[in-house]
Amino acid sequence: MEMNTLIQSILVMAAIIGIGAVIGIRQPLAADSRQLLITIIVNVAMPCIILDGVFQTPIDDRLMLQIFGIFAVSVLLNCLGILIGWLGARTLPLSAKKRRELAILSGLGNTGFIGLPLCAALFGPKGAVLAAVFDAGLDFVMWTVAVMMLQEKGSFSLKGLKAMVNIPMIAIVAGLGFAMSGLTPPEPVKQLAAALARLASPLAMLYIGMLLPLLLRNKRQVSLPLLGVPLMFKLFVFPLSAALLLSQLHVDAEITRVAIVQVAMPTVAMASILFARYAADEEMGAMTTVFSTLLALLTIPAVLMVGSMLIR
Repeated sequence: MEMNTLIQSILVMAAIIGIGAVIGIRQPLAADSRQLLITIIVNVAMPCIILDGVFQTPIDDRLMLQIFGIFAVSVLLNCLGILIGWLGARTLPLSAKKRRELAILSGLGNTGFIGLPLCAALFGPKGAVLAAVFDAGLDFVMWTVAVMMLQEKGSFSLKGLKAMVNIPMIAIVAGLGFAMSGLTPPEPVKQLAAALARLASPLAMLYIGMLLPLLLRNKRQVSLPLLGVPLMFKLFVFPLSAALLLSQLHVDAEITRVAIVQVAMPTVAMASILFARYAADEEMGAMTTVFSTLLALLTIPAVLMVGSMLIR
């Protein structure tokens, strides 16, 4: 992994988040504006990153094996992250429900909004495809394992899995199916996908930046030890443990590189929404997302450097 490229990408992300924060201070983000930005990012820009990656990457037997492999790795690592977070939460005198909430915040990362554009910048079109499949694995864990943990009865409904049927997921399936058919998309379609794909990273970073003043303004008093558990485990303990595990399993090098970047991401942006849906601590989820995103700008290069050393 080229550290100069990584650091430059992180610095650009930080600058765009800063610009978004300034905009958010001067012009607070209203609910309808938030929804509009999310719609553009999730339903337009992110699918186009995936399609652009598919259009530029030859689909052969090796890539298909890598796609199945990184999905399995994603499910394994995200479950491992939740387990590690739960073990860390057990060190505090908390209720069983709070421990489960901290476990989810410690294990699931922002592999879509931040991880997917970053992998595309670092590893090119193929990296974008693998990162998108890793994100699909996280979605699977979030709407099964995480939902079961948040519900008192410890069960989940198939209706919850409907959230996995979204535009990015459709883009993965449709793009791979189109590529495997041997058909070549018209050049204007390729150019359109490439142009819209370039919107994903700046729009996502602007959105995060614009959201920060709103979340900080509405923050409540949060216990530092309570907040420290998911921050420490999500940004340090989990990604380094994942890198160590991957080094022992001798996983494909391209899968390993993408997976290490993805596990180093801050807490998943959906945390507060997921917690609100299942009567959990929504504000704790929001605050963990905010502070982990800010700290991740510093921790991602360090964690990936150590992770790269472990997998050599």
